[in-house]
Amino acid sequence: MKPLRIANASGFYGDRASAMHEQLTGGEIDVLTGDYLAELTMLILARDRLKDANLGYAKTFLRQLETTLGLALERGVKIVANAGGLNPGGLAAAVRVLADSLGLDVQVAHVEGDDLRPRAAELGLGEPLAANAYLGAWGIAECLRGGADVVVTGRVTDASLVVGPAAAHFGWARDDWDALAGAVVAGHVIECGPQATGGNYAFFRELPQLDRPLGFPIAEVHADGTSVITKHPGTGGAVTVGTVTAQLLYEIGGARYAGPDVTARFDTIQLSEDGPDRVRISGARGEPPPPTVKVGLTALGGFRNEMTFVLTGLDVAAKAELVQSQLAGLDAEWTLARTDHADADRQEEAAALLHCVVRGSDAKAIGRAFSSAAIELALASYPGFHVTAPPGEASPYGVFSAAYVPASAVPHVAVLPDGTRVDVAPPAETMPLADVAEPRVERKDGAPSRRVPLGTLVGARSGDKGGSANIGVWARSPEAYGWLVGRLTVDEFRRLLPETAALPVTRHLLPNLRAMNFVVEGLLGQGVAYNARHDPQAKALGEWLRSRVVDVPEVLL
Repeated sequence: MKPLRIANASGFYGDRASAMHEQLTGGEIDVLTGDYLAELTMLILARDRLKDANLGYAKTFLRQLETTLGLALERGVKIVANAGGLNPGGLAAAVRVLADSLGLDVQVAHVEGDDLRPRAAELGLGEPLAANAYLGAWGIAECLRGGADVVVTGRVTDASLVVGPAAAHFGWARDDWDALAGAVVAGHVIECGPQATGGNYAFFRELPQLDRPLGFPIAEVHADGTSVITKHPGTGGAVTVGTVTAQLLYEIGGARYAGPDVTARFDTIQLSEDGPDRVRISGARGEPPPPTVKVGLTALGGFRNEMTFVLTGLDVAAKAELVQSQLAGLDAEWTLARTDHADADRQEEAAALLHCVVRGSDAKAIGRAFSSAAIELALASYPGFHVTAPPGEASPYGVFSAAYVPASAVPHVAVLPDGTRVDVAPPAETMPLADVAEPRVERKDGAPSRRVPLGTLVGARSGDKGGSANIGVWARSPEAYGWLVGRLTVDEFRRLLPETAALPVTRHLLPNLRAMNFVVEGLLGQGVAYNARHDPQAKALGEWLRSRVVDVPEVLL
């Protein structure tokens, strides 16, 4: 059978609005997908739903459809998106209204059951603002088999947007583990849009056409689950083994990548060039999924306020100590960022930043009461006193946590275009998740060595999963990987990134990709909305690691 060409047009709520039109007009595709749901998005949508019970979905999806729905129907392209958020039924109804206004006959279906908030207490999940289980792909497949042109879902795993159409098209069974795993891998690569075509790529200076809009990725999925990652001709960026490797390492854990339908073994993946802007993914093996399903819990954590003091020139540490002593009564988090340079030619380059963050349950106590107290020091504190923003009120912040419930406790319902409701059964076969033993890798070393940034030799990509961060690191040659495995141990990782020194860190090896992945627990506090760090989603953590100077054998340089 011909491969199924599944394109991505959104990696997050707020991604390039024109991408949907570009994917439909740039070349032949069969399915158009869009991922709109990140952990922070669920908080945004939950707050929308508090204001209006009819909301709770990604409104930008509807605006994109205004100019593309007719085009998709004309070209026979199915649209599958998780833009339904907390209200997939509401979004499906809105799509029908839009289609009627455009004079289009569109078959719309949706997937529901992920919203566990009404049963949160019963399931031991507390009283969150939102509680959504990560559903799998079979509801999507049912909707497509039921004749849907457009399928909208709530919280499904990102890869399910690819697995569902592939399973429906090729007629896969629930236990076709290897085919399902291959589709999961393809879905993971394209779910974040142009991150697979050169976006946020460590070696970006080696890629062409980054000064023009990057093409969004396409996965050509075959009947056996193998795939080729590509993009439309003439679009910016590139698809290479390196760009695909970087995205494979994004926001993962160990070698077993668990989902509600299958556990994909990332240590079995093979990548190979398949022509210009084409990378073949093969070899993915699958295992039965774990017996539990992940649930994302979103709650309001309280209120937050902050002030940033600018400390310029000499005596930066003493100036910071003075401010902290003058505001000593606060329950605050203080961070001094030494962005200053000695003997600077520009005033801004002579300045350091002292951040003060306060949190609490009383918005008034940490609102103007805090920020005004900071401003009142303007004429009574360190020389050169100024701040980066005027005093302001406190704002609410969210917290994210993950829980796990039995798969049998989560309803999974496909609502077909004619209104028929099809219950999707939980997996008949499951397997508890377990770590893979660290594989043996031939370790290499050499002398003499030279002190250079680690990123001279390796690439990295990092991201967030709740309060934890991951950093995927890959080497560009087998010899460099042998050296990296021996050198970049957990202890060395902690030394290079001192902010991780007191936290649990786990290293996972993926020799087929010449890669390793580090998971740092608790680095991000209670998730992105908690804003525990200035980089709350750990997006730049990998670039910090690459900038650290280490001794590298000269033979590798």
